[in-house]
Amino acid sequence: MTLPAAMASTPQTDAEIAQRVAAGDTAVFTALMRKHNRALFRTARSILRDDADAEDALQDGYLAAYRAMHTFRGDARLSTWLVRIVANEALARLRKRVRLAEVIPIEPGSHDGAAAERVAADAAAEPERAAVSTQTLRLIEARIDDLPDAFRTVFVLRALEEMSVEEVAASLAIPEATVRTRFFRARAMLRESLARELDLAMDDAFAFDGERCDRIVAGVLERLAQTKGETP
Repeated sequence: MTLPAAMASTPQTDAEIAQRVAAGDTAVFTALMRKHNRALFRTARSILRDDADAEDALQDGYLAAYRAMHTFRGDARLSTWLVRIVANEALARLRKRVRLAEVIPIEPGSHDGAAAERVAADAAAEPERAAVSTQTLRLIEARIDDLPDAFRTVFVLRALEEMSVEEVAASLAIPEATVRTRFFRARAMLRESLARELDLAMDDAFAFDGERCDRIVAGVLERLAQTKGETP
């Protein structure tokens, strides 16, 4: 990915970018955020499994990174350093959410129902092809969300963000061998769950419901009656 315009004019190292941000250069910090927004949002989203919470965690992570930018020494890539900060922020929110859930039970199905209604409304407003594409995307996202915590973030960073094994290992502070194992297992689990969904969907393909059946029978009988009426 190329650097945004504010940073592309003069090539800079990660350390130089960090120095300019630490010195209060908001233009460089803005460009830095735009460059890494997608990867960092996906990181937070893979941990929290909620768009709004992920956005909040990302913003808090950016603020934490901004305040700590003077400590960046270039021992790792700046992108890796940012992923680690955002992941830690998301994990802290997840732990807080778990503690709150123990005190305030979440009403079963309340969140899923609202999400389903939004998806249904979006699908109804779009052409059929776009609706099918949206449903497919939502299905894939849902199956990724269903991956166990230990595998989900590794899969998102490796498959969606195409980070190297070394980068993921450094970002999450886990061995490279663990990254490879978790990614392999996550991919296998995802394929299996999507295959099950496909098998279920196949049963409903080209559905021949009662209304269609009635319409065809009625049409044939009507034409048959017309034919008989024409016979001398």
